[in-house]
Amino acid sequence: MRVSCRESGGKEWKEVSRLVDVTPFGARVRLKRPIEIGRLMLLTAAMPRQLRCFDHVEDQYRVWALVRNLKLLDPKKDKGALTEIGVAFVGKRPPLSYLDNPATRYEIAKSVDEVGLWSVQEDSNHLLTEIPGDKRKATRHSIPVEVQIEAIGEEGEILKSETTVTENINEHGAAVFTTLDLSPGQFVRVSKPEIQLLAIVRQRSVAPNGIARLHLEFIGGEWPL
Repeated sequence: MRVSCRESGGKEWKEVSRLVDVTPFGARVRLKRPIEIGRLMLLTAAMPRQLRCFDHVEDQYRVWALVRNLKLLDPKKDKGALTEIGVAFVGKRPPLSYLDNPATRYEIAKSVDEVGLWSVQEDSNHLLTEIPGDKRKATRHSIPVEVQIEAIGEEGEILKSETTVTENINEHGAAVFTTLDLSPGQFVRVSKPEIQLLAIVRQRSVAPNGIARLHLEFIGGEWPL
């Protein structure tokens, strides 16, 4: 299966992968790179006709899909795959808002379309998760937890890493002291013994005393407190 994803107006990546499993309404796919839940992607494959909801006579089935869940994998054990994602098929074309802004994240809507595929709407939490601060969905706890932060590149490679401690943390995200110069939107792996989660940098701030912090949102799981 060919996977194409545009995360912004000028940033697009493509990857050839294998289906883990598939139904007419969704699939599981393994990728060598990280991705956010709520992203739209275009999947292309020679799907059996009985599994298609449209384009039954075309050689290739091109269907837009929404990333619904994610599991972090060990590339050394899973043939180079970093993530396994579950996607919901949403139709032959993306919503008009995606054409205006490919960075928009989506969630499943209550309705279905005329062929029974999932309908989507803009993610109601999109703005809340972009800005750490007073609008957080849950209270952060001032708990210093020693963690390893590994910055992940566009191809899933580890760019740099450090061992640090959290300033605050909850099930959905954390602020960590850092010496790494990472930009919003960059993916990192946050780990300690027995715990490993994918996260995305939402903000990097520097206090008046010169100490920098990364504000992280966990993806594909919750941090056990």
